Amino acid sequence: MGKEEINHNDTICALATAPGGALGIIRVSGPKALSVADSICRGSIETTPANTIRYTHIMDGPEVIDEAVVSIFRAPHSYTGEDSVEISCHGSRYILNKVLSLLVENGCRMANPGEYTMRAYLNGKLDLSQAEAVADLIASTNRATHHMAMSQLRGHFSSELKVLRDQLLKLTSLLELELDFSDHEDLEFADRSELKALSVNINEHITRLAHSFETGQALKQGVPVAIVGKTNVGKSTLLNRLLREDRAIVSNIHGTTRDTIEDSIDLYGVTFRFIDTAGIRQTTDEIEQIGIERTFAAIEKARIVLWLIDQKPTEAEIADMAARSKGRTLVVVCNKSDLEIHQNLQISIPDSQFVRISAKTGIGIPQLEEVIYQSADIPALNESDIIVTNARHYDALIRAHESLQRVLDGMTSQLSGDLLAEDLRLALDQLSEITGTQITPNEVLENIFKNFCVGK
Repeated sequence: MGKEEINHNDTICALATAPGGALGIIRVSGPKALSVADSICRGSIETTPANTIRYTHIMDGPEVIDEAVVSIFRAPHSYTGEDSVEISCHGSRYILNKVLSLLVENGCRMANPGEYTMRAYLNGKLDLSQAEAVADLIASTNRATHHMAMSQLRGHFSSELKVLRDQLLKLTSLLELELDFSDHEDLEFADRSELKALSVNINEHITRLAHSFETGQALKQGVPVAIVGKTNVGKSTLLNRLLREDRAIVSNIHGTTRDTIEDSIDLYGVTFRFIDTAGIRQTTDEIEQIGIERTFAAIEKARIVLWLIDQKPTEAEIADMAARSKGRTLVVVCNKSDLEIHQNLQISIPDSQFVRISAKTGIGIPQLEEVIYQSADIPALNESDIIVTNARHYDALIRAHESLQRVLDGMTSQLSGDLLAEDLRLALDQLSEITGTQITPNEVLENIFKNFCVGK
C-alpha cells in the first residue's frame, strides 16, 4: 500500500492468476464492477443474474480482443462483499494487459496488493485473522501449513477467541457496574472467587495458544535440523542422500565444507530444513575455524541435531555434544554401517536416539527419516486444530497474558475493582486486536496487507 489515501469506494481491477498460463483471470470489484464489465463485453453483464457464468467477447470498440467467460457476483455475496466480476480469458500477456487497460479506461483503477482481502475485512466478510490466513493459504507448501491456514481461514481461531472475549467482557462489565455504585461499598456484582477461577482458566488457555507459536513457526518456516560431526564423516553425503540430489560437494579431503549449506525436504507432510555444517576438528586454518564456529551457531538454532559418527567418540566429545545440544533433540547417527569395522559401533547418551545408516548406499535412511519426523514432535494436524503462526497474534496473546497475570496478582493483593477492571479491559482489547473487532488504525491495516499478492 502506498502512503497516499486509498479510496475503498473505487472500482478496482487486477490479474488474479500468475502470468504465463493458458488462462488468466482478471478480478473486478466495486460499485461500478458490473457496468464497467458491461462496457467492454458483448451482451449485457449488468442484467445477468447473480452467481451465474456467461460466455462473451471482450471488445475494444468494434475489435474482438478475446473470447471470455465472465462470472457475476452481486453484493454482499462475493469475496469482497461488493459487486464483483471475474473475467476468465486466454493467458496471453497482450490479451491480459489489453483487458486491464480497457477496464481502467472505463472507470477502474488498478488494485493495490491485498486490497481485495482488505475490502473483504472492511465489509465484514472476514475478520482480520481470517484475512491473514488467506496469505498463509496461498503460501502453504505442505500438508501441515495448509491445514493450519485452512483452520484459521474457517474461523476456528476466531471462534475460540470470541469465547474468551465474551467471558472477559462479562467480568469486565460486572466490575465496571460496581464502580457505578461505588457509594454502596457493600455491593459486589463480580464474585471474586468466580473472577479468579475464570481468569486462571482464560490465562491458561491464552498461554497454551501462545506456546503453540513455536510449533507454528517451525511448521511455517521448516523444522531446522543441523547435521554435525567430524570432518570426512559423511555429512555432505548424508545431506545429498536426504535431498535426493548432489547439493553439497563430497570429497575425501578434510575440511571441504567450510560454511553451512541449507536445503529443505518434505517428510510426512512437514518441511524440514537440513543444515550441513563444517566438520568439527582442531585446525589452524582461519577460514575453516570460522566455519566451525558457524557449526556451533547452527546447533543453537536447530530443533534437531544429527550427530554423525563413524568411530566411537571420546567421553569428552560425548559430554561436549550433549551440552551443546541441550534443549534440542539429539540423534546419534552411526554412518558407514555397510563397512564391517563399523557394524558393532554403539554409544548411548541420555535423552538421545541412535540410528545406524550408510549415507553412501542408502541403508537405514528410511529409518532415519522416521526418527527425524518423530523427533520434531509435531502434533497430527487436521483443519480444526489451532496453531498460532503469526507473530502479530503471538505478541497480542503475550500482552493479554501479562494483563491477566496482573489481574490475578491484583486479586491476591486485594486491589480495588477499578484497577482490576482496567487490566481486564486491556486483556479484552489485546485479544480483539487479533481479529480486528476493535477499530484498527489504517497504518496497521496497511502493514498487514502490504505483502499480499496484487490479485488478492
